[in-house]
Amino acid sequence: MNGTAGSSAARTDREDMNTTRTTPLPVVLAGARGHGRSHLLNIRRLEERGLVRLAGVCELRPLDAGELDGIGEPEQSADLEALLASTRARIVVLSTPIQTHADMALAAARHGAHILLEKPPAPSFAEFRRMADGVGAAGVACQIGFQSLGSHAVPAIRRMIEEGAIGELLGVGAAGAWVRDEAYFRRAPWAGHRRLGGVDVVDGALTNPLAHAVATALALSGSTRAEDVEHIETELLRAHAIESDDTSGVRVVTSAGTHVTVAATLCAEKASEPYVIVHGSQGRITFWYRQDRVLVQRAGHGPVETEYGRTDLLENLVSHVTDGEPLWVPPAATGAFMRVVEAVRTAPDPREIPASHWHTEPGENAPRRVVDGIDALVDASADGLRLFSELGAPWAPSTRAEAR
Repeated sequence: MNGTAGSSAARTDREDMNTTRTTPLPVVLAGARGHGRSHLLNIRRLEERGLVRLAGVCELRPLDAGELDGIGEPEQSADLEALLASTRARIVVLSTPIQTHADMALAAARHGAHILLEKPPAPSFAEFRRMADGVGAAGVACQIGFQSLGSHAVPAIRRMIEEGAIGELLGVGAAGAWVRDEAYFRRAPWAGHRRLGGVDVVDGALTNPLAHAVATALALSGSTRAEDVEHIETELLRAHAIESDDTSGVRVVTSAGTHVTVAATLCAEKASEPYVIVHGSQGRITFWYRQDRVLVQRAGHGPVETEYGRTDLLENLVSHVTDGEPLWVPPAATGAFMRVVEAVRTAPDPREIPASHWHTEPGENAPRRVVDGIDALVDASADGLRLFSELGAPWAPSTRAEAR
């Protein structure tokens, strides 16, 4: 969109500011099934508070009354741009396949709508830049849906680090051990794929289901921008018969020299809460980011556990549009994460874990593959800031793929 149109969108926001404090903002939700269901329920919550109104739903197959579950009768269409034009939506929530994110965000921007964009924001760094630059030029706001970065624990931990509560920062390690069965990788045509029809998708443990572990670890290290990343090493593996990774590790070396490692698997022996450990010379901070729970352990002090609040990212976007509140997760705050996505995208295809190192167990909807000993390896990675190959995993590559 050209500068004139972007200025017009910004002017409309200023003119409507007093009105939108009392009038619910019209919202269009693109992608209302699957994970999109959580957005539908959140929109209903904000409707009840008088902050938004669900004006439209963009789905290939319209939602029925049961799926809408009392949320009203929004306009429905498979054509996002037509829906934006007819509803005059002020906000669009995009929970669509990864490879559609950039184009749909730019479509919303052309219509002057502000955007909540699900993670990962794009399947490649080039697509991310195209999206972010286009949205910026249009003069609309864009919030990336890393809900963990709305946790009040994140700035609190950053303050502790900066104040020297655990001494010198030595590194940050994250661990994610989840259970997913074979049906999970058949839930959508793009699931379990690195590419689909020649188009990048870059689904995988690090970039999609456990992407929050990566983004949160980077945020706690103080390295969120693309330029904060010096280089990246990846170890991508798979036990399931898929194209993407289901058991992987990554090490990011930041421009400040901090090592950030993430170990992630969808083939856990037992599902557990993902967490991030901030290692210091005089202690450590553990953050269970889905629970907003923080444990501080310091030399000479007893352990202190605290639960923090969280700001909902759609609610924050509404406050930004109506009252000028700063966004918690603008695109620039995910640049370092997108460097990791790019490293995964350009790395060699994931290495198959030999069948001798995994076994099958019953899953919720289908059998699942469990990598032997993986839970302990994931924990050891976060604890020691080491990749699987450095921990002696017999199925891990002896050499790592490195992206600069």
